[in-house]
Amino acid sequence: MPAASFLWKYKLHHLFFWMLLFGLWYFLRYQDYSSGERAFQVTLIKVVDLALMISITNYVLIPRLLYRKRYALFVVCFFLLVVTSSMVKMNILGRLMNNPQLYSLGDNLKARIYDNVIPHFFLVIAGAAIKLMLDYSKLQQRMADIAKEKAEAELNFLKSQINPHFLFNSLNSVYFLIDKKNAGARNALHKFSEMLRYQLYEMNDDKIPIDKEIRYLQDYVDLQKLRKDESFQVNFNHPSQLNGFLIEPLLLIPFVENAFKHISHCRNRENFISIDMALSTNEFCFSVKNSKEVVEKEVGTHNGIGLNNVKRRLELMYPGKHRLEIDNSNELFSVSLSIQF
Repeated sequence: MPAASFLWKYKLHHLFFWMLLFGLWYFLRYQDYSSGERAFQVTLIKVVDLALMISITNYVLIPRLLYRKRYALFVVCFFLLVVTSSMVKMNILGRLMNNPQLYSLGDNLKARIYDNVIPHFFLVIAGAAIKLMLDYSKLQQRMADIAKEKAEAELNFLKSQINPHFLFNSLNSVYFLIDKKNAGARNALHKFSEMLRYQLYEMNDDKIPIDKEIRYLQDYVDLQKLRKDESFQVNFNHPSQLNGFLIEPLLLIPFVENAFKHISHCRNRENFISIDMALSTNEFCFSVKNSKEVVEKEVGTHNGIGLNNVKRRLELMYPGKHRLEIDNSNELFSVSLSIQF
C-alpha cells in the first residue's frame, strides 16, 4: 500500500495536523505561563478540546444531521456542543491553574464567553467549512466519474444497437420456422428475445424496478440451464412479491454470469449454483454461490473484468450505501451484496 494511501486510510494526516498545531500554539504562547510544563498542559487541553469539537461536528453532526436536512436539530446540537465543550475546558483549566474565576459562572461571565465560547464557534465553523468544501469536491468528482461512465456505456450501447427492429423481426421469423412440437427451442428463443428487448428498450433510465431485473436474470438462468446436464443444480430463490425498489440496470448479472462461467465440473461431488434475494425495510440483499474447481483459486480466474467493473459501478452509484463481500475458498466461490435505500 502506498504511503499516501496508508495515511489517508488511517487518518494519520489528521494526527500530524493537530501535532503541528499543538507545536505552533505552544511556541507562540509558552511565555504566558509560569513554567514550560504548565504551558504544555494548557496547550494540550486547548488543542484536544478543539480537535474533539471539530471531529464531532465533521464526522457526526454534518453527516447525520446536516446532510439529512435536519437543519434545526443540527444548529441546536452544534450550539450545545460548543458551549458545553467550552465550559468543560474552562473548568479543567481553572482547576489546573487554581483559578476559580475560570469555572465560576458568576465572575466576569461576559469576558469568558468573549474569550472562549465565541472563538470556539468561529474555529469549529472554519473546520466544518473545510469539511464541506472537501465533500463538495468529492461529490463533483464522483458526478463527473458517473457522467463519464454513463457516456461510455451509452457509446458502447449505440455501437451494439444494430437496427433492433431488423433483429427482432429476424428472431420472430426464426421463431415461427421452428416446429411447434419443439417447445424447448421456441421457449429458449422467446427468452432470448425478451432479454434483448430488456437491454434495448427497458434499461434506458438510470434506475429500474427490481422486478424487471429479476425477470431478466430468470431468463438468463433458464437459458443457461439448457446448456447444463442433470449433474448441475441451479437454484434461483427470490420472494414472489419483490417490488418497491429501484436498482441500477444490469448491476446483478455480472455475478450470475461469473457463477455460470466458473462452475465446477466434478464427478465426485455436487456442481451447483445458488442465487438468493431478499428485501427488508431499507435493504436489498443479493447473494450468489457456486461450486468451483480447486485450481481456480490459484490462478484467480474469478477476478475478471466484469467483477471489477461492477465494483466500480457500486462505488459510484451507491457510495457508503453498499456492502460487497467476495469469498474465494477451495471449492466454493460466493458473492454477497447488500444495498441500502
